[in-house]
Amino acid sequence: MKKTERLGRRLAYRGAVLDLYQDTVRLPNGNTAEWDYIDHIGAAAVVPVLPDGRILMVRQYRNALDRFTLEIPAGKRDAIDEPMRLCAARELEEETGYHSDHLEPLITVNTTVAFCNEKIGIFVAKDLVKTSQHLDPDEDIEVAAFTPQKLKQMVLSQELLDAKTVAAVLAYCLKYGS
Repeated sequence: MKKTERLGRRLAYRGAVLDLYQDTVRLPNGNTAEWDYIDHIGAAAVVPVLPDGRILMVRQYRNALDRFTLEIPAGKRDAIDEPMRLCAARELEEETGYHSDHLEPLITVNTTVAFCNEKIGIFVAKDLVKTSQHLDPDEDIEVAAFTPQKLKQMVLSQELLDAKTVAAVLAYCLKYGS
């Protein structure tokens, strides 16, 4: 099987959340191409389940879409070697004001495989304990609870469009029979 070969990678932009590179590649057919590549440190997300089975969701403004979205709590890792479970636990408490010592791996997703290596580990959190939100200065987050059935309906009606949230809701419902 022929392969694609990276001939070079040039840093075009270094940002707070990601780095953008310009890659030069040789395709299996012999042609060369310039491809954008985004390097991301990785992230974690969590499906927080209340004792009554409802799932906590966060509503926040997303600049890239210029609108508010409803998502599962998530955030980028603080360091490349930070365990995703620790990141998920931190983001759960920061964004929802709940803590859990019981985070179970659900799925891992790569969000945009055409140009980015972002990987998000998604966990299920149960036995939630109410604490308080610890929002970053640039965050304004509202928390709301929904049944898994309602979230499935919101996926199918395209009210939920965030890829990690869609994947997490559907995986949770498949695994737990909701």
